[in-house]
Amino acid sequence: MGRLNAMYCPATSSSCYGFQDDGVMIAAASDVIWENRAACGRSYSVRCIGATNQGVPQPCKDTSVVVKIVDYCPPGCQGTIDLSQEAFSAIANPDAGKIKIEYTQV
Repeated sequence: MGRLNAMYCPATSSSCYGFQDDGVMIAAASDVIWENRAACGRSYSVRCIGATNQGVPQPCKDTSVVVKIVDYCPPGCQGTIDLSQEAFSAIANPDAGKIKIEYTQV
């Protein structure tokens, strides 16, 4: 189980692949799973399991998404995995901003 912070938006080159286009189902990894770049290219199935705030008390959709790790979420990152906007929107209401997640490497 982990926590998802705000949605990840790759505005610059990624830590794993520079400016390579890896599609929209992508994510950034925190130190929890980063392992000094070993997480690059790994795929994770991610599912919303609950709210972290009262703003959107039931943010979860009844689905999961598979994302590829393409970037690093530096120290101070409040989440385990930061999903792209598209991936976040697939599993939760984007207005939530932060959610609790369950994730598994696939």
